[in-house]
Order: sequence, then structure tokens, then C-alpha cells
Amino acid sequence: MPALLSMPNPEIVVGPLLGFEGERDGARHGARHGARDGARESDDTYTLVLVLKPGVSQVQLGIQALPVGVLPQAWQPHHTVHPMPAQHTQADAQVQYLAAQQIAQLPMGVVWRISVRLPLPSAGRWCCYQLFAETQGAQLGAEPSADATWQPLSTHGWPFYQPGVHERPKLAYASCNGFSDATLANSTAEPYQLWQEMQQQQALAEQGLATPLSMLLMGGDQVYADALWHQVPALARWQHLSHGQKIKMRASQVMRQQLQRFYSDLYVNRWRQPAMARMFATVPSLMMWDDHDIFDGWGSYPADLQQCEVYRAIFQAAQQHYVALQLRGAGNQSRLEADAAHYSQVLTFRHYHIIALDHRSERRLDQIMSPAHWQAFIAHLQTIESGDLLLLSAVPVVYRDFSFAEQAVDATPWQEELTDDLKDHWRAREHQGERLRLIMRLLANAAQRHVNSVGKTVILSGDVHVGCLGIVSAKPAPTDSTAAPLYLHQVVSSGIVHPAPSFMAWQGICAVTNDKTEYLDAQRMIRCDMVTPHSSSRYIRSRNYATVERGTDGKLWVNWICENNSKPVYPLQ
Repeated sequence: MPALLSMPNPEIVVGPLLGFEGERDGARHGARHGARDGARESDDTYTLVLVLKPGVSQVQLGIQALPVGVLPQAWQPHHTVHPMPAQHTQADAQVQYLAAQQIAQLPMGVVWRISVRLPLPSAGRWCCYQLFAETQGAQLGAEPSADATWQPLSTHGWPFYQPGVHERPKLAYASCNGFSDATLANSTAEPYQLWQEMQQQQALAEQGLATPLSMLLMGGDQVYADALWHQVPALARWQHLSHGQKIKMRASQVMRQQLQRFYSDLYVNRWRQPAMARMFATVPSLMMWDDHDIFDGWGSYPADLQQCEVYRAIFQAAQQHYVALQLRGAGNQSRLEADAAHYSQVLTFRHYHIIALDHRSERRLDQIMSPAHWQAFIAHLQTIESGDLLLLSAVPVVYRDFSFAEQAVDATPWQEELTDDLKDHWRAREHQGERLRLIMRLLANAAQRHVNSVGKTVILSGDVHVGCLGIVSAKPAPTDSTAAPLYLHQVVSSGIVHPAPSFMAWQGICAVTNDKTEYLDAQRMIRCDMVTPHSSSRYIRSRNYATVERGTDGKLWVNWICENNSKPVYPLQ
């Protein structure tokens, strides 16, 4: 048995953060590499990231897949590196030991990353893991020897669910995980109520009493960095300069250090909330950032501001934290383009094809995605020939029309204050071409998949602090008697922490916007509509997150989980 340290446990500053990077098709992979009959085991790739205070020399993961039917409560972690289910033998469930690598040094601590490959099981199963730290020499990647000085990083382990190869896994989608100002935070009685409810449901699943979540999709604003303007001293002073002085000012080393400390403190303070931390550790996630992960409206400011050195310094600090903690390392194998300036991710998870588009890294007033980014996205889209497509777009593609408000603001002297909010929407004049391009490409892919299956296309979005549902419907050409109508469904869920607009604020939004039917072609064959979910008003003005699950009836069911106990639902068919 390995030696255990008697010193206090090294502190986990943030994490563990469990990510999912996709399936690897063993048959195709084996065929490409000359394996007989393409024989090669398919697997899932999971990634684990945690932040520790300096002083730990090495970190190791011990993970085991429990036999099918065994629940996590049967797994008894010990203060050793031999955690085994109490009633099962070594042959039933082998422990796999994997070494961690340092991927970043942040003000909060050292970021460690571990990649795990697990064979696709024939039936769903629970996997459990523990983490161990070491301060003296030991062999990594293998069961520690008797003289190793490994120390468990917690008195418990963490379980997660791996669905079977033919299983239809249950997914959750959430966004807007914070507050845009302190007044909202202070006036919210239970800021993390929905995280607590999600954790309670997953706890029931661990007892075999509910369907487990297999993946958590986070669609943007995982943190709200808007407080940087008054919490970073160098930025507070910068704000009092004239516009010309702001553009010319250099970002000092002191400013850069203050920015790094601000983002580190932000993640620590937000992500250590107990229920949220538990879900990040026990449900594999994919996270795509949006503006508040940098600051409000990033990418929708005038070019001279966007390109000035101070703005670039802010972006670089936010980017470093996003890559380390949300993307879980620049080496994330689900990236659409490994060395690109954007962080779009693509992966396969059972019958789902998931695309998370990065709409912030390359954003300008006149651009959401660069031409090269578009080419890579379209090329990947053309490879998807069956199954359901889930596309993450932080800002809704189908939503209320803000054109009247945009025109009014453009005609006023206070344009600069509101432009970033209005220009963030897909229907802003500068972005309408890219929006149409996205919709047409998704419709073409839906037609391509319709030949081989009846898969759905679902756009998952947040940003607007309400929940709602939109549909793009395309009639077949009158000359094509065999073609069927095509549908894209827009599911909006926002926010899991950020409150919905007040009644008066929502009335103001409705007064300067509309949700009339929008036609995208002269023949009126393609239309966009807002649809009312069942058991709900058209707009869910309550904090919420959504679940997506294939029903036994073949429909893809969307349920909004709301803090006011309403139960909006809609079957996508």
C-alpha cells in the first residue's frame, strides 16, 4: 500500500472540472491505420482539469468503470489509491492510473490536466475517480509503489455516467451563469437555486431513481467579468481618460497583472459554489464562451477601441483563463481547427453531432466569424450525414426583431452606450448576411441528413435572459413532389443564475421589438417564427436551464427547468 502523507491535504482551488472531447470511432480509425477489418475499440475521451496551490510536484488520477448495474453508492473510496466497490473483486473493475500535466500557471494556482480514454460500453455504466498529489519522487501513470508518498486530494471521489453505445443520452444546456451587476446579485434570494436542483436530480440518478445527465452544454457567460471596470485599479483610472488617450495608452505590466488576478479571483469566487462545483466535477461538459466571459459586448465596439492595447490586454487575460478552465487546454481534441484564432468545437456523442461555434474570438462590428472559420465550419458540416445536430450559438439566431431599436439608436447622440447590445444580435444589419448564410447551410445539411435518417437540427442559445422556442421552416419546391419540409428548431435557455428582466423592463423590450413572422426568401418558402412551448407563455421570464432527451416516441423532447416550478416542454418532431 502506498505511503500516505500526514500533512494537511493540498488545497484544490478550483475543480475538478470534467470535460468531454468526443467519441473516437474505432472501426474507422482502425481501417485508416490498416487494422484487420477495421477492428479497433471505439472510445470516449474525457478531460479533467483542476487548479492546485503551488507546492505539489505531481498529480495522478485513479479511475475505474463500475460493472453495469452497480451504482456509485457501492463504490467506497479509501484514503489509499485502491478504491474498489465493496462487493466486487479486482477482476470486476480495474483501477486505471493516469498522470496529470501542468498546462498553465495562473494567479490562483497551477492548472493540471489529465486525459482519459474509456471504451464505449455496451450498456450505460457509472465511472468513479479520485485524485492524488505527490510531493516526492514517484512513478507516474502506474499504480504507486509502496514507497510513494501519494496523498488523496479529498476524502471522497466523484462519479459520472457513461452512456452505452446505443443509448440515447440525456443532455442539459445552460447559460448566463452569473450577474451583470451587484444590484441584481444582492436582490436575488437564492442565486444558485437551479444548480442545487440540478445537483439533487443527479444525486437521485446516482441512486438509480432518475435518468442521469450524460453531458452538460454551457452556451456562454460562464462567468460575468463586467465588474473589471471598477475592480481593476488601472482600468478604473483608464476610464477617466479621453477617447484619444484611451486608444493611445499602453497596457502596463501592472495592469496586466491586475487583470490576471481579477479573472482568477472571478473564477474562484463563482465556480467554488458547492452545487455548481459538484456538477462540474460529475457531469462532463463542453463550454463555449460569450461576451461576459471577457466583458459585456466584446467584439461589438468601434474598431479603434477593439484594437487598442488595453482592450487586447483584457482579451488576453480572459482568453488565458478560458483556455485553461473552460476549454481545458489548448490541446482539446474537439477543436474545429487546432491552431486557429477561434475555439469552435465539434464532437460526436452517440447519435448527437455537436458543434459549438465561437462567436467572440474573431468578432468585429462587421463580422462574427472570419472567412477561414466559415470554410472550416462548412467543411465539417458536410461530413454530417445522419443523426441529430446540436449547434451552440451563444446569441439566438431566431428571436425577436431589434431593427426598430437599432434604427432609433443609430439616429441618436447616445448611440455609443447602447450599440454593443444591439449589434450583438444576429439580426443587426451588419450581421444579417452571416445569419442567412448560417441558416441556409443548416437547412442544406438537414436535407442531406433527411436522406439517411430523420435527425433533428437544434440551435441552442442563451444570452437574452429568457427562455423561448423558435422555428425555421422551409417548404419544398413546388416542382419536387418527393421532398419533405425542413425544420430548424431554436431553443433558448437563459439564465441559470442571471435573473430574467423585470416586468417593466420586459414591457420596454417588447415595445421596441417584435416577433412577427420573418420570411427569408422572395417566394416566402422559408420562414422564421417564435412558437409557444406547452405549459408556458411564449417567453419564459424565469431563470431556467433546459434538458434534451430522445423519447420512446422518437421525438426529441426539450424541457425547461424553471425556478418558479413551471414546466415548459416541447417535442421536436
